[in-house]
Amino acid sequence: MARRQQEKAQQTKQELMHSAARIFERKGFGAATIAQITGHAGYAKGSFYRYWRSKDDIFLAIMEARLRAYRDLRTKGMSQAKNLDQMLHVLVDFLETIIDDENWSQVFLEFTIHAFDNKEVKTKLNRSNYRLSTDLFSQILAPFIQDSQKAHKLGALVIALFEGFLIQQFLETNVLHKDDLRRTILFLGQKFSEPKA
Repeated sequence: MARRQQEKAQQTKQELMHSAARIFERKGFGAATIAQITGHAGYAKGSFYRYWRSKDDIFLAIMEARLRAYRDLRTKGMSQAKNLDQMLHVLVDFLETIIDDENWSQVFLEFTIHAFDNKEVKTKLNRSNYRLSTDLFSQILAPFIQDSQKAHKLGALVIALFEGFLIQQFLETNVLHKDDLRRTILFLGQKFSEPKA
């Protein structure tokens, strides 16, 4: 009996997360409500609070699951990369997967801005399982860049360029394209791999 209850609880949680993702994509983070999420999933509002304390918490759970799926796609390419250029191509492919998920990347950007005014959410968001991590990117690049400080800076710059690109996309400037992002990251990779003069 307990196993059946656990399975039902897990199913309810997944249905609420799926519903929340759909509502966030359609309405944005700020306009979405817990009542809309539970109503869309066909549950009472109280069901939500069995799993999460707030809309922030369910958003972070969804973000973690999405990033895990994106990272799983990246892993195969990483194992085949033989040099920095190839690894940067793998990382840009990974970033483009996120960019191509247009609705979600806009909601993530909106949530990031929301986190500016909430220290607890900002702290959670800075954990690598909820967002792109400078530390993780620098670890990925470290085998190809001997200076660990350079690898860390390059990782941070890749993320800054990516997040800036998302802002440009969100504002619909139509100035930058994905190939511009790729060329810039590859150019930086060349500069960071050059020995000091």
